[in-house]
Amino acid sequence: MELKLISIEKPEEINFILGQTHFIKTVEDVYEAMVNAVPGAKFGVAFCEASGPCLVRYTGTDEEMIELAKKNAFALSAGHSFIVFMKEMFPVNVLNAIKNVPEVCRVFCATANPVQVVIAETEQGRGILGVVDGFLSKGIESDDDIQARKALLRRFGYKQ
Repeated sequence: MELKLISIEKPEEINFILGQTHFIKTVEDVYEAMVNAVPGAKFGVAFCEASGPCLVRYTGTDEEMIELAKKNAFALSAGHSFIVFMKEMFPVNVLNAIKNVPEVCRVFCATANPVQVVIAETEQGRGILGVVDGFLSKGIESDDDIQARKALLRRFGYKQ
């Protein structure tokens, strides 16, 4: 077995969700979850098929996000993984909808941070062991940091 580290390539402001699933129907069901959770959602989803032709299957509503999904899914080439890139929206708006897709087994991350995916590669194929999401903690928040966090959530409209 060989361990590999694959960096997700994306623009800094773009959010994505990386997960594991178990069936080719995933691309269509994640598509439906996204458009039902956020009308007008701009996204792309790609799924790494783990049997048969072993293709990267894809769909979406935004060509740029679809291309990001295809490119990153193929770079991972980890069986039954899926990745969703989204524009002008946050994962929190769709995460529960995606987790409720019957084929979805787990979500590794939902973030706009730089991410490195830890991959195990064997003679059979690849699997995701985990992710490195963002950076090391630099300290404990102060009272000023608490106020800044609360202000940010209110600016985004998640708290009143």
